Amino acid sequence: MDRIQLFFLIPLLSFCNNLNADSPPSDTTIVSGVNQVVRIPELPKEISFAGENVPLHYSDVREALQREMTIISYWHGSLTYIIQLDNRYRKEIIRVLKEEGVPEDFYYLCIAESGLQPLISPAGAEGYWQFLRGTAKEYGLTVDEEVDERYNIEKSTRAAAAYFKKSKEEFGSWTLSAASFNIGPDNVRYRVKIQSESNYYNMQFPEETGRYVFRALAFKIIMADPEKYGFFIDPDKLFPPLRYREVDVKGAVSNWSDFAREHKTNFKILKIYNQWIRANMLHNKAGKSYKVKVPEEGYR
Repeated sequence: MDRIQLFFLIPLLSFCNNLNADSPPSDTTIVSGVNQVVRIPELPKEISFAGENVPLHYSDVREALQREMTIISYWHGSLTYIIQLDNRYRKEIIRVLKEEGVPEDFYYLCIAESGLQPLISPAGAEGYWQFLRGTAKEYGLTVDEEVDERYNIEKSTRAAAAYFKKSKEEFGSWTLSAASFNIGPDNVRYRVKIQSESNYYNMQFPEETGRYVFRALAFKIIMADPEKYGFFIDPDKLFPPLRYREVDVKGAVSNWSDFAREHKTNFKILKIYNQWIRANMLHNKAGKSYKVKVPEEGYR
């Protein structure tokens, strides 16, 4: 999937540790008169993606993982925000992946795709899993001017899971399934054929795809123990899961703002809970049924 490369545009910020200016440690770099500790994060002795071992004994594999871990561990503001969102969305996304028979490590691909945010890329990939319009429709998601289920976390995760399982069946590994999500199955088939190789870690891909699984692995490693990498976030600073009840909507909605007021909220909050709503009305000519999340009283 084409994805917006927003995170790589974020400047690295100073990482202050109350250093002694008179006797800085050997790994301290002086930046604009401020002591900044810059350390290359240690790699784990072993790691796996979706149950498939990562061959860290290969120098190119170690270097690829080291690159992503170093970059992500210094995305101070962005990774802090992702960790806050993780507390809100992790359980829901992993629950759906498990129900669909997909390893929970694919959750970190969702983070690599969108940072758990409802984004749109310059190439037109949208939503939490960054589906292109055609692929989204192929996997059963409604995409039109009024409804875009690429922004429905549960439905888009089920669609992504269907994609992963189909690709796994064809290519034989979860890592190549992940690669195909990034670059497309036709491109993976072509490279498997011309390289006579079907191991992701032995294959040559364009840089974005070659970094893709390693980026997910870096999120997995760092987010398993954020404090080890300098992220000390108090539990009360994490975003709580959204509290809501579901209302079945089977017909048209002339005005979502009126609908929101009827349910003691407003259109802004209704959109936060239902990012798939893309207009202020719903004609629903097909007569589909939609579950609308209505915030519980006291949500704000």
